[in-house]
Amino acid sequence: MTSLAKFFDGNVHNKINKKIDFSDQKYKGKIIGLYFSAHWCPPCRAFTPKLVEFYKTHRKDKNFEIIYISSDQDEQTFDDYYKEMPWLKMDFKERKKREKLLKVFKVTGIPALILFDGDTGNIICTNAIEQIQYRDKKGENFPWKSC
Repeated sequence: MTSLAKFFDGNVHNKINKKIDFSDQKYKGKIIGLYFSAHWCPPCRAFTPKLVEFYKTHRKDKNFEIIYISSDQDEQTFDDYYKEMPWLKMDFKERKKREKLLKVFKVTGIPALILFDGDTGNIICTNAIEQIQYRDKKGENFPWKSC
């Protein structure tokens, strides 16, 4: 997980706000999704419940984890929206790091869900939202290596 972990420098937390160590063995072999979203964005709010359902159904058998990266304007809105999500989060205060991630991964609109090989950091799928919403709702072809 070291390849992808370099982007986060210890700024990813779980639901109880504990810092995540991506070198932990439990993250080995995982598919990691970066979920760029915001509460103020109607398409994001429409997609998030679908992603929550997909995540809860498949996270163990598909061996994947999601990191929420917020485009919310303030921390209170971020916290309120994150309550709906069962996955990890990047620290809201890391706005410069968020901007860097948007640029590095060429995210031009939200919602966006990009899947990575957690061990190598290689991008697997740049449009996982389309897969979940329209093409492969059951996740049969996850992680959609050709998207």
